[in-house]
Amino acid sequence: MVELVVSEDKIIERILTMELVRVTERAAVASAKLRGRGDEKAADQAAVDAMRRELNRLPIDGEVVIGEGERDEAPMLFIGEKVGTKKGPKVDIAVDPLEGTTLCAKDMPGSIAVMAMAQAGTLLYAPDVYMDKIAIGPGYAKGIVDLDASPEDNIMAMAKAKMVPPGEITALVMDRPRHADLIARLRKIGCGIRLITDGDVVGVIQCAEYEKTGIDIYLGIGGAPEGVLAAGALRCVGGQMQGRLILDTPEKVARAGKMGVKDPKKKYDLTELASGDTVVAATGVTDGALLKGVKFRGQIIETETIIYRSLTGTVRRIQAEHRELEKFHLG
Repeated sequence: MVELVVSEDKIIERILTMELVRVTERAAVASAKLRGRGDEKAADQAAVDAMRRELNRLPIDGEVVIGEGERDEAPMLFIGEKVGTKKGPKVDIAVDPLEGTTLCAKDMPGSIAVMAMAQAGTLLYAPDVYMDKIAIGPGYAKGIVDLDASPEDNIMAMAKAKMVPPGEITALVMDRPRHADLIARLRKIGCGIRLITDGDVVGVIQCAEYEKTGIDIYLGIGGAPEGVLAAGALRCVGGQMQGRLILDTPEKVARAGKMGVKDPKKKYDLTELASGDTVVAATGVTDGALLKGVKFRGQIIETETIIYRSLTGTVRRIQAEHRELEKFHLG
């Protein structure tokens, strides 16, 4: 029998990929019990509690670099919190225990539990602020779009590459007042726009699956944490992404500086947002374009999870039936 030797750069995948699935499954099931109740905070807290409990069982020496907020803002899974048993590899952790809290509270499509794990020092360590982003899927020449180019130029570049008129390009934009000018400019050149109310991570990832989603490009301002999580997934499938932190007050610049951000106007590319061996796991809470939501069927709970691994470009989908329900601590 050939001995299995695991190199250090592959230890995350070999030992911990399935453990990440269990972490997001726990968070998804906990929040799914509160779907449609109208209580965003309760659903989010349930996901946070479940995710933290499971993370602390993992054989890792982990540090949360993207979390529920900074130390003085979040009691659990705050930026800088140590997680795991300390008996394993040093890793960076990025979490969004319940992306789309409003979607979950209203039982609307697209809510997920998502997290990323990477070698220590390879995920962007930044404050919980907004980020200006642009993202496209695989198959395009490097640099075809740019965060500093106009929306019109980016759409025209995409149209030229696909050899179609701009009216056949579809952009995904978050439906926020801050995007009124962006939306107007895109519509002026005939570009199609799909507006989403929440779900920043899923929004970016949809660019990677054009055949399924019809989304060519993501444009606009969303959360920086969600940007890092989405970057890990896009690296796996070969997409492109750029982001810039919006540090529009001296206080935000100072906070970012303490975290090692030397240039507050720096434009980050995909590998600067998430480098090294990155694994991203996401479990559906409510049904959506990316994942099916949690199903409660008597003594069986069904979940669907997707796992991206950047080092090998592997994407796994896991549909699970859970019969030992005590592990979910549902009370």
